[in-house]
Amino acid sequence: MAVNAIALLQRQRQLIEIERDCEREEFKRLTQARGIEQNIERGTCHYPLRLGRSYYNSLNQLVVEVYYSTDTAGAVHDNDDDDLPDDSGFDPGKQVIFFGVSGIDDVNYLPFTATISIAEQGRLVVAVDDPQHITRLHSVERLGVQLSIDERTYRLMLEALDRVINARTGRLAQLRDKFYNRSELERFAFAPLSFPWLNRWQEHAVNEVLLAKDVAIVHGPPGTGKTTTLVEAIYETLRRENQVLVCAQSNMAVDWISERLLERGVEVLRIGNPSRVGDKLLGYTYERRFEAHPDYPKLWAMRKAIRELRASRKRGESYHQQLDRLTSRATALELAIHSEIMGNARVIASTLAGTASRVLEGETFATLFIDEAAQALEGACWIAIRRARKVVLAGDHCQLPPTIKSLEATKGGLGVALMERIVGSNPQAVTLLRRQYRMNDDIMAFPNRWFYHGQMESAPEVKWRGILDLDKAIEWIDTAELDAGETVTATMGKFNATEAELTLATLNGYIERIGRERFVDERIDVGIISPYRAQVYYLRRLLRRDAALKGLRRNISVNTVDGFQGQERDVIIISLVRSNDDGNIGFLRELRRMNVAMTRARMKLIILGNASTLSRHPFYRALHSHIASMEDVR
Repeated sequence: MAVNAIALLQRQRQLIEIERDCEREEFKRLTQARGIEQNIERGTCHYPLRLGRSYYNSLNQLVVEVYYSTDTAGAVHDNDDDDLPDDSGFDPGKQVIFFGVSGIDDVNYLPFTATISIAEQGRLVVAVDDPQHITRLHSVERLGVQLSIDERTYRLMLEALDRVINARTGRLAQLRDKFYNRSELERFAFAPLSFPWLNRWQEHAVNEVLLAKDVAIVHGPPGTGKTTTLVEAIYETLRRENQVLVCAQSNMAVDWISERLLERGVEVLRIGNPSRVGDKLLGYTYERRFEAHPDYPKLWAMRKAIRELRASRKRGESYHQQLDRLTSRATALELAIHSEIMGNARVIASTLAGTASRVLEGETFATLFIDEAAQALEGACWIAIRRARKVVLAGDHCQLPPTIKSLEATKGGLGVALMERIVGSNPQAVTLLRRQYRMNDDIMAFPNRWFYHGQMESAPEVKWRGILDLDKAIEWIDTAELDAGETVTATMGKFNATEAELTLATLNGYIERIGRERFVDERIDVGIISPYRAQVYYLRRLLRRDAALKGLRRNISVNTVDGFQGQERDVIIISLVRSNDDGNIGFLRELRRMNVAMTRARMKLIILGNASTLSRHPFYRALHSHIASMEDVR
């Protein structure tokens, strides 16, 4: 049955507005319901602040420095290890709102938002739109800053959806109609190429990307070499095209694919805030290239002269002539520098929202690659798709979905990614990578059966690997008999203290079996995962205080499922938290997150959870039975 693409996109637009309004309400509720101290503890607020200097950066943006005490930055004061993750959410690119405090605790928010440009220990640099905003900041005696919602990204998604909804002709309209209905996708005609360094499914995927004229999907389950395949596909595409656009939802994913391309000798230009870019890529950002251009000092001098002229009170007859002449020369020089930088790049790399940057204004590309496409909202994908004639999506819709806060938007289908829709409407566009190089066979078996219909296989070199002889690769430790009830706090959410303590005891026991010296010498690494952030915080505190693990903490990471996406460890321990008589497991019903958690493990997987509570859900019942049957075989 044909799908009305425009109606579907209009519904997506409504759901994005619902999600935006939900985030606004949540922000309002949290900032009003919690005091400043609680927001500081959660890492969403800094107070008090000290203002520093303001200046124009290389992109001619007005920025201001603010300083805060690290003692009020949400840090846990018993932390004696610098390698443990920072809980702060003040990342470059995020939106913030400033506030003043009057009286005892009367918080008054200033009527503008700013964007974080640089985030360092005890210091933020934020970009503002109007010099008057800095004047307002200086007028506030007791100043603080709070994370705000990202209104800009919502606006960009809504604008992108409006464009594709209203498209009547042209490539955008063609792609829209092909994506949402089963259609005859156009293909080039040439003999498949051989890539001996790839396995046969990876080789097939690269050829399918090259043959496609409209859309191609590389479905890469965990450990199957999706990035390797995508890099090869981009490299081969550049033999046929002068330049391609490569995107992902997150800066981390953009950096990862960019680094791999640089290793292949591809010239990458990274679009985005340099403070959100990894150290290896800083020299490849647009801003750094712009600043390094030999004509940049001349442009900077012109910009400074323009600002001084505008600030001058002496506006005689020659004022406008001087201003027009300087502005014209500065614009021409800026365009020349920009043209040279863009022309030298083979790959333009950016987040999906970053493709709306003024740096890319007027740019179009024959091919757009979107990595980790299953984690991106449809609206975000369309921000980038408007610049391309052909789209290649890579990811795994059986792993992490887009992050949605609104239950209504989730139920309405906002969490269904564009990649997932195309998999359903045009399965002929999909190539599944089947050989995985991460997990041993026992760890792979259950997710392979449940999520991938048994189509995956283990590479010979990982099939039987393990840490200890005669060890069970996967275990479930049932916490039902430990009185390990879950706890809900108003500020932090759900955690399970007894299960957390058992998690670290289990880790200590397994390390003792391995041997501490061997654990260190062989650099065996461990990931402790919980779907609940409050449990992650609690586990981190326990880890810091655990004397037996003091010399081993650099080998141990504790994070949420989302925090481990794209990573792997020798040993993975999962704390599932939920323990109640009602069988209520909350968002553990989002099985794709469990798929991610389980498939991070290379050689050992330990799951801690109340089997009685969790087994009321068919997935966890099947998983528990699967593990029990493996133990019976042994």
